[in-house]
Amino acid sequence: MRRSFFAVIHFKIGNHGQPIFGNMKKAFVQLHMAVFLAGFTAILGKLIGLNEGILVWYRMLLTVLVLAAILFYRKQLVKLSLKETAAVAAVGCIIAIHWVSFYGSVKYGNVSIAVVCISASGFFTAFFDPLINRKSISVIDVVLGAIAIVGIYIIFDFHPQFKLGIIFGIVSAIGSSLFPIFNKRLLQKHDPETITLYEMGGGLLALTLIILLYLQFFPAAYFLPTIHDWLWLLLLASVCTVLCFDLQLNSLKKLSPFTCNLAYNLEPVYGILLAFIFFRENKDLSNHFYLGVGLIILAVALQTLRVWYSSSRLFPRQAG
Repeated sequence: MRRSFFAVIHFKIGNHGQPIFGNMKKAFVQLHMAVFLAGFTAILGKLIGLNEGILVWYRMLLTVLVLAAILFYRKQLVKLSLKETAAVAAVGCIIAIHWVSFYGSVKYGNVSIAVVCISASGFFTAFFDPLINRKSISVIDVVLGAIAIVGIYIIFDFHPQFKLGIIFGIVSAIGSSLFPIFNKRLLQKHDPETITLYEMGGGLLALTLIILLYLQFFPAAYFLPTIHDWLWLLLLASVCTVLCFDLQLNSLKKLSPFTCNLAYNLEPVYGILLAFIFFRENKDLSNHFYLGVGLIILAVALQTLRVWYSSSRLFPRQAG
């Protein structure tokens, strides 16, 4: 199988090039790199002054242009059939909804609220994944997801001023829980880069069709990006979208959608720390906020230990 065109971290020892980490652990490294980049997108969303709908439109446009140029240069552009294109593009529509609601949460709440809301995705995945893939619901998945939900509830209960931002954030979490489930299937047939290109194209088309209607309810102050907006948008499209998606999709080959979504609950940790540094949002948050975040981190840690333990039993380390 062809390797990703992005540099993937490999850990080797000695002259024999034997991997220290197995495929599962390598997938965890890729996943958490993607999570960190995802946490930074909220900061960029705050720095970019555009309305959330227009912001996502430009993000998807630039992502399509950057990724298409890379694939064209490397002669890796793949043409999909009309049926395959429709299937991948449909997932792109979910991503577009997820992003618009996520940046709506940033702008009508704040960065910390927006990234914390993503923690609900693990709870929704615990139900959506079994329903879509026709398998039994995991009680452990539901319990771990529920711990994260309790953490979110604690935060919401003590910060009612962020009501609209919270609503946007929950919608974002639902979208975040769905697209890894469908991407898991798509990865069985297509490379991560091809999936990302067609998804971004599908999301861009869908957003183009509905953006005027959306702006009727959530008006924009201006439509053309400023010079600073363009700089942040380019960073958002290239590093925090193209690279982030490649890492996430490669990790999804080895990890379950629930594990990926639960790991993304660490996105609030990265996002909150960055928000404290960039915007001093810690002045607006109470101790209950930190209690809620603590429960979210607990859920992530328990699931990570659970998956790593399961992996070590299936693939025990060999002596010598």
